[in-house]
Amino acid sequence: MTQALAEARTGMGRTSPNPPVGCVIVQDGEVVGRGAHPRAGEAHAEVFALREAGVRARSATAFVTLEPCSHHGRTPPCADALIAAGVRRVVVAALDPNPQVAGRGVARLRAAGVDVQVGVGEAEALRQQAGFRSLVVRGRPWVVFKYAMTLDGRVAACGEGNGRVSGAEARRRVMVWRNELDAVAVGRGTVALDDPALTTRDLPGGRHARPVVFDRSGRAPVTAQVVRPGGVLVTAPGVAAAPFEKRGMTVLHADTLPDALSGLGALNVASLLLEGGPTLAGAFLAAGLVDEVRTFIAPKLLGAGLSPLTGPSRPMALAQELRDVTTEVVGPDLLITGFLNDIPRLDAGGRN
Repeated sequence: MTQALAEARTGMGRTSPNPPVGCVIVQDGEVVGRGAHPRAGEAHAEVFALREAGVRARSATAFVTLEPCSHHGRTPPCADALIAAGVRRVVVAALDPNPQVAGRGVARLRAAGVDVQVGVGEAEALRQQAGFRSLVVRGRPWVVFKYAMTLDGRVAACGEGNGRVSGAEARRRVMVWRNELDAVAVGRGTVALDDPALTTRDLPGGRHARPVVFDRSGRAPVTAQVVRPGGVLVTAPGVAAAPFEKRGMTVLHADTLPDALSGLGALNVASLLLEGGPTLAGAFLAAGLVDEVRTFIAPKLLGAGLSPLTGPSRPMALAQELRDVTTEVVGPDLLITGFLNDIPRLDAGGRN
């Protein structure tokens, strides 16, 4: 399953609105087939793995990171393909929350006499599929709030735009995240002050996530680097935004942040990397719309400077506490990751 998860990881950022999925087929202790879903509309991971395995798939075990589909979409059901190939056993990391599947793939396999085990490697599979699951179950993208701060809690010096808080290794990790997530968001203030490109410029072979600009007044500089084809401007209803549309951006009018996320979901944005400044981040957190937090802490002391969030203070008893926290040393910096909301999942009975 670890190898299947590694296969799935190669499709992250490229399969939306489908999930990244990997499959590995094992015969007599030897891997005979591997596959990953490359992008929406193309064959699923199981099909690629079965093609590579050929006749050696008969009586083999298939490890797949998401429940094999049981319906005809743009491709035929993978459950049927596994049955036709004579696979004896299927190990599934996580059940599919899509109502068209939701346990039916496993049921079809078992009805055909295939031994099925569910839940191996589920935690990692859920993390990989968080965007897909959020889009299917909640109709909005999975929101990841990323920021870097000093030991004394500053994200920038007062009045400073492009000061680098974290080290080169951390900045490269952010490029990886932009490659893996569907879209990256900033507010008008960040666009005006920093003019960020929000690309994967230092990551060979990386793809650029869709830039999303939150600007209720529609006054962001039209010449900014993020104002480009494929981008999205989120602004208030009634705001004229023709200059942005002429630059190839989609304009999304929304009254509230939940409405904005629903609108992004309708555009098949399954995951959103929130890189905006303190005002935008504070608004998302206050609305309960941040699902995951990724924080770099740099071994620096700045003194006076900008805090990562704006908004009223709250009692410690009401602090938002991260769950499933992990830590990692990235170059000279410490990366802390945790969750504020649960990743939508199904239990073994096919229920949310």
